[in-house]
Amino acid sequence: MIKSINPATGEEIKTYQEMTLNQIESIVSDTNYAFLNWKEKDFSFRKPLMKKAAEVLKKNKKKYAELMTIEMGKPVKQSYAEVEKCAWVCDYYADNAEAFLADVIVDTDASNSFVTFQPLGVVLAVMPWNFPFWQVFRFAAPNLMAGNAGILKHSSNVSGCALAIEEIFREAGFPDNLFRTVIVSSKSVAEIIENKNTMAVTITGSVPAGKSVAEKAGSVLKKTVLELGGSDPYLILEDADLEQAAATCVISRLINGGQSCIAAKRFIVVESIYEKFEKLFIENMKAKKMGDPFDETNDIGPQASVNLRDELHQQVEESIRKGAKLLLGGKIPEDKGAYYLPTVLSNVKTGMSAYDDELFGPVAALIKVKDEEEGIKIANDTNFGLGAAVFTKDKERGEEIASKKLKAGCCFVNEFVKSDPRLPFGGIKESGYGRELSEFGIKEFVNIKTVYVK
Repeated sequence: MIKSINPATGEEIKTYQEMTLNQIESIVSDTNYAFLNWKEKDFSFRKPLMKKAAEVLKKNKKKYAELMTIEMGKPVKQSYAEVEKCAWVCDYYADNAEAFLADVIVDTDASNSFVTFQPLGVVLAVMPWNFPFWQVFRFAAPNLMAGNAGILKHSSNVSGCALAIEEIFREAGFPDNLFRTVIVSSKSVAEIIENKNTMAVTITGSVPAGKSVAEKAGSVLKKTVLELGGSDPYLILEDADLEQAAATCVISRLINGGQSCIAAKRFIVVESIYEKFEKLFIENMKAKKMGDPFDETNDIGPQASVNLRDELHQQVEESIRKGAKLLLGGKIPEDKGAYYLPTVLSNVKTGMSAYDDELFGPVAALIKVKDEEEGIKIANDTNFGLGAAVFTKDKERGEEIASKKLKAGCCFVNEFVKSDPRLPFGGIKESGYGRELSEFGIKEFVNIKTVYVK
């Protein structure tokens, strides 16, 4: 049995019966059958259905937002924004998929030669709980518009969200079985990947989960896209607008309770402005309210589970034992629920969890450096490479650092890292490979086919 637990109260929401292997095989077969018809439909047929999916999301925003909040604990005001963003990505690909996948004429010695883009088939999506709607829609919208079909294996604690997403596509008028949810544990993922009708797999999750999926997919030669963890560095230079930088950095660190792959994790500050930045940063952290996620005045809800909260606390304590200085928080509240106080650590160095690992929660690591050169070196001193940011009033300087010196898939100047349907999203190193969103994302799971006519 798979249980969904309210992380704010510890109460059981619902129990789900795990699907059997025979049920899974039947679903994958049905989804492949739906694909065989769907791939023949042109964009003029697909577009209004994806537009309808956006309308269903908007119409039911309150219901879906509350479902996210009760299942994984994010503040409901952030859940509303997540639903709106999902509608945006549906509209974006409805409007742009045809242009993105138009044939490309190539001048050769042939009478006609061109590149065409054709769907692969059934794509398995292994998705995480932290953005239970957005992670799925940023996969589903481009892939369905490209002519593929989808199987969703969502995190067990957000099974209600997973089933709701399947229903959204059904209500929007998509063909039966084109997008299906399987209620299974992680141990069933290998069988789905091995299924002859599964053509590719995408995963957003931890590094170990990504490696496991990539290994299994590689053994049967199936395409993968991996969006994994991050230990995003934010570099604050001596000429930064410190009030703006501190406020932006705190927002990034606390979004979704700090449970985001692209949330800021390490704040690297040049020593000439370090003390002022530290003071502003702590003031901003203290100003954020933690509590009932359904109270729209609160900025921080619980962590997604007590186990995850306790693992985070262990990382904080381990870092302190190795020499990190606790400036704020670092405690588990006595109230019920999976809450963790916003925490700030300074004197963070290599060898500590707060430096080397991904801290998936409201914990900030402050690192003092002597200058820009050392700051860039420390920013890149990580196994991850998902996002990074730099703060400076000199935009040309910031652009140079972001574009050429920071080693990450998404680099921002004077703003926190965020995903946008119009821009490619993904990482390097242990943050994974491949891209989601934009024109690049829709082309990950298509056959980029050369056609040559003599």
